[in-house]
Amino acid sequence: MELAPRIREIAPSPTLSLDAKAKAMKAEGRDVISFGVGEPDFDTPDHIKAAGIKAIEANFTRYTPTGGIVELKKAVVEKFKRDNQLEYTPNQIVINCGGKHTLYNLAQVLFSAGEEVVIPSPYWVSYPPIVSLAGARPVIVPTVQKNDFKMTAGELTAALTPATRGLILNSPSNPTGSVYSRKELEALAEVVLEHKLIVITDDIYEKILYDGHVFVNMANLGPELKNQTIIAHGLAKTYAMTGWRIGFLAGPAHVAAAVDKLQSQSTSNPCSIAQKAAVAALEGPQESIGVMVAAFDERRKYLVKALNGIPGVTCFSPGGAFYVFPNVSAYYGKRFGDRAICGSSDLCDYLLDEALVAAVPGSAFGEDSCIRLSYAISLEENRRGLERIANALANLK
Repeated sequence: MELAPRIREIAPSPTLSLDAKAKAMKAEGRDVISFGVGEPDFDTPDHIKAAGIKAIEANFTRYTPTGGIVELKKAVVEKFKRDNQLEYTPNQIVINCGGKHTLYNLAQVLFSAGEEVVIPSPYWVSYPPIVSLAGARPVIVPTVQKNDFKMTAGELTAALTPATRGLILNSPSNPTGSVYSRKELEALAEVVLEHKLIVITDDIYEKILYDGHVFVNMANLGPELKNQTIIAHGLAKTYAMTGWRIGFLAGPAHVAAAVDKLQSQSTSNPCSIAQKAAVAALEGPQESIGVMVAAFDERRKYLVKALNGIPGVTCFSPGGAFYVFPNVSAYYGKRFGDRAICGSSDLCDYLLDEALVAAVPGSAFGEDSCIRLSYAISLEENRRGLERIANALANLK
């Protein structure tokens, strides 16, 4: 049976494939340390879990409105007002089955064959396939470490053609942890306004910031920018709710209505139980976020210092999220026995097989000179993992 061309042309998510392999090795009894998947190692806070349990006990287990319950939409509206000084109404909000689902839905309703969508590189692995699955063409704009892996207005302008329809921005960024300042966004905004681009801003790491960085997105820059911007968001990273699968979007009402219509013919509503838990997450105590970010910050500082102490490795200090993206290209062209290291994929295979350390190749994010390490694991595991990486790199000749 022949498959449709659109599915043949995309690859499985590299991060999820790597995580599955690492877990399979652990199941075999091997002591694998995984820097792979972007999942907080903290438990979902108790009050959120209690809300989910209460929903089950109250038999809140049936279909809900396709785009989410009104109670949760109102909680999202209040979140944007409280945290971002942005005014929305419930008809501008759609609740989705996770942040990735939010982005997929947006691409499906906004982009068409023959159109182009600009994506700065390094990018989250799923952006280009999501755009391609909508029939549009992802246009990758490489960024450089000396600019903290952030796209400039000049680079955006150079990438535009008459077919350009939109731009996807992610700040704080996966995989680099870079954070756009208001001034940097204002420069990009001039280009966005001039060319009437749609902006999808992926704000999933909004609360995970360090070194005094302040979160700003394109919608914060004025009414006209807000009208051209759709915010893609979710609860997975902020509240350690990856498995609950709740994402949400905020944007123009006609876009929200289109996503709701699409969702009615695909997934239908998000999980009813998880929606009640999401209300508790947004409306309840927020102290757990600070505790988690403080732990991430300690790990970040350790990793950046340790990586920069390995000969030939350079590592940018991230301003947000929970990833480091060290440049390890000094080890390309070296060997371990019969194994040649020709790029990031070879190096990550070598680290997993020989050092029992799982890392994601930078090629998955559009930057082959680097690898991505998620420090959403304990400080002790970070230390053990870095020792293994340093020893493995020293064994390459």
